Amino acid sequence: MDAPPPIELDPRGEVRHSVIWLHGLGADGRDFLSIVPGLRLPEELGVRFVFPNAPAIPVTVNGGYVMPAWYDIYGSDIGAVIDVEGILRSAEYLQGLVAEETARGVPPERVVLAGFSQGGLVALAAALHSSEPLAGVMALSTYLPQQVMPDQALPRQIFQAHGRMDTVVPYEAGVAARERLLAQGHEVEWHEYDMAHSVCAEEVADIREWLLRRFVQPAATPRTPPPFARRP
Repeated sequence: MDAPPPIELDPRGEVRHSVIWLHGLGADGRDFLSIVPGLRLPEELGVRFVFPNAPAIPVTVNGGYVMPAWYDIYGSDIGAVIDVEGILRSAEYLQGLVAEETARGVPPERVVLAGFSQGGLVALAAALHSSEPLAGVMALSTYLPQQVMPDQALPRQIFQAHGRMDTVVPYEAGVAARERLLAQGHEVEWHEYDMAHSVCAEEVADIREWLLRRFVQPAATPRTPPPFARRP
């Protein structure tokens, strides 16, 4: 895939873990850079953040306007007609980035795939279609059409978050994605917030706690929270 190179943020010391975080439609790799300091991850975890840049393609729903996108969107109903080929092509690209991290000394079981909106769907597709172990997946304000899911997948640890007032990717689409993931046997930690199609401070705090659990050694791992914990 002809995409610009990712943006990377390396820790001061040894790199021991990686988070590969995909942006949404029309954004770029800089979109989530400002969130990293707010996560306040301990330096000793050695977390490298990789922020890929989507290629610029014509997007049908926006009148064919060329913009950064992981796949095409055909209409305002995001679940009506799906660009499965484009989604899986971007998922394969993301799997290649995991392989690059492995080549640089970070094994797949220490890599988290993350994404917002379009990027969240690609992160899920990459994880579900991969035979590699992963530390987990963060699916933020996204959806998961049945057409993208394989018949079987390795069980994944998934942090899923959605805004109750989201009008871009409706809240109901996030819930449907959660149910599909649970039905396939994945462990989903669900969070919902009073927000639109965005990321809020409470969500960042929850992401931090989840990443800490994914990146600590197994012997020190706290009790896993309930896989489906609805926010009041």
